[in-house]
Amino acid sequence: MAQRLLALDLDGTTLNHMGELSPAVRDAIAALPEEVAVVVATGRSIIATTPILDALGLRRGYAVCSNGALTIELDPSTEQGYTVIDMVTFDPRPVLEKMRVALPDALIAVEEPGVGFKVSRHFPDGELMGHSRAVDWDELIAHPVTRVTLRQPETSAEDFMDLVERAGLHEVSYAVGWSAWLDINPEGVSKASALEMVRRHLQVEPIHTIACGDQRNDLEMLHWAAWGVAMDNAPDQVKAIADEVTGHVDDDGLVPIVEALTEAVRAGVPFRDGVPSGATARLEL
Repeated sequence: MAQRLLALDLDGTTLNHMGELSPAVRDAIAALPEEVAVVVATGRSIIATTPILDALGLRRGYAVCSNGALTIELDPSTEQGYTVIDMVTFDPRPVLEKMRVALPDALIAVEEPGVGFKVSRHFPDGELMGHSRAVDWDELIAHPVTRVTLRQPETSAEDFMDLVERAGLHEVSYAVGWSAWLDINPEGVSKASALEMVRRHLQVEPIHTIACGDQRNDLEMLHWAAWGVAMDNAPDQVKAIADEVTGHVDDDGLVPIVEALTEAVRAGVPFRDGVPSGATARLEL
């Protein structure tokens, strides 16, 4: 039975800015003792997440996708290698009608779990994984969805954030990414809400939770964890609420955190005695 839960964001945390999994990060995660349950928690769709789970050697356990709207249990005996155990949806019509006024030029995508996205217009190549199909407005808003994404490639992240904040989104959860990218989820849904469900499934004590992330959609997760770690490439807003800031993702900043956890668990010592020099972690695992 897992005694600790390590929640890992993917892009900008586990994967570098080229979208690559470095051998150092892969090997550090593979070396974790079995007492540590590794749970990927990402804004990616299921289709975009499962190849990374395979690359990490994670074939059992849980993963949180779509910023918490979808949670899967990994099971190599099933046809797809996983089962969806939780899905939270919302009616996209009210928020999309509001955003259609606030951001008339934005590209819009609504998620089709396990398939891809319905889009108002096609996104730049490589930004959405899975099958994308352009549909008319009525079909875009016709059914409950797990997630809505808006993208305005020609706009800076700062200007885009200002436009989003002026739109006054209510009764949904949302996060603006490092670029002009907006993910909208059902109200109250976040990586943290899904991870709490997983924690209960695993029967891991709250004090034995660790989370590592780098973006605004990781804020709730870092608050939720007993020890929240922000990457050095994270915005100041994210670093400010973290218990510790580790190195840059492009310098394999996740590795010392994972290695320190491995050493502490194997030695059976309080984690705070096994962290890298200068770390501010205070957990006793």
